[in-house]
Amino acid sequence: MNKIFLTLLCTAISSFTTLLAQNYQNPRYFNKTEDTPSDISNSSSQSQFRKGNYQPLQITSPEVPKSFTLFSEKMPLEIWDVKERFDRELLVNTYMQGSTSYIIKQMGRWMKMIEDRLKANNIPDDFKYLCIAESALQNQISKAGAVGFWQFMSGTAPGFGLYIDNEVDERYDPIKSTEAACRYLTQAYNKFGNWTAAAASYNCGMGGYNSAMTNQQENSFYKLLLPEETMRYIFRIAALKYILENQDKLGFKLTDDVVYHPLKLRKETISSSIGSLVSYAKSKGTDYKTLKLLNPWLRSSTLNNSKGRTYTILLPNY
Repeated sequence: MNKIFLTLLCTAISSFTTLLAQNYQNPRYFNKTEDTPSDISNSSSQSQFRKGNYQPLQITSPEVPKSFTLFSEKMPLEIWDVKERFDRELLVNTYMQGSTSYIIKQMGRWMKMIEDRLKANNIPDDFKYLCIAESALQNQISKAGAVGFWQFMSGTAPGFGLYIDNEVDERYDPIKSTEAACRYLTQAYNKFGNWTAAAASYNCGMGGYNSAMTNQQENSFYKLLLPEETMRYIFRIAALKYILENQDKLGFKLTDDVVYHPLKLRKETISSSIGSLVSYAKSKGTDYKTLKLLNPWLRSSTLNNSKGRTYTILLPNY
């Protein structure tokens, strides 16, 4: 058995040696090895690197502006930790190119609606950046269960006019949730007397913010020690404002043809049962998927509307 094995092994080695010798004399052999590491080391790019022509990636830090206004209120950048917290959020958010580009695209579809409702409620325009900080203009669901563009909790939402049952959740309605956010912010402003405090309370709650003010005997957000999430929250909103108002300067050059625009829609008001949403969609010349995408607040496959509430349903305007 051993002799047979050795005979076969010798035969295999002999055949391999012959094949190797033939390939060594064949020019095609060398063509197949042009991209080996030893040859790459002699490439023009490596040669340029050795000559000192190679340009390393340049990482720069966005400069904190000398003055900055948020929610129509001046940020006290002369306070060292205020400046450094702002600096941190600028660093973190400036280099999230993919996420920021997607936000810019979404802004083309949603910003005018949000801006119009903020203006109608006498709320500073900068609160549109709070919405972006909350959800990036998407109907997100947080780990804590907050929902929608403005991230309302189920226990809080009804108090600001958003209806929820097993068929409907108006937290998913971008328009109605924006109106609800305006109600919250107006109430918080009336309670605390300034918009920065109102914004901070959107994260930690009016009760939480009020307790911090009382316990620390301070009225200014910038002088309060709050939960880390809330401390970062205001500065993240500020960073988003700075980035999105300086897109070109920071290298975000999205043209109008690549951003998302408002869809052409028609509205239908209903105040009774429409039953199956599949059948309803077909009767309106569309499909179930499109109906649900345009009306994400419809959370079931039916709308029996047992309480006879009035809803506005969006449909494609073909």
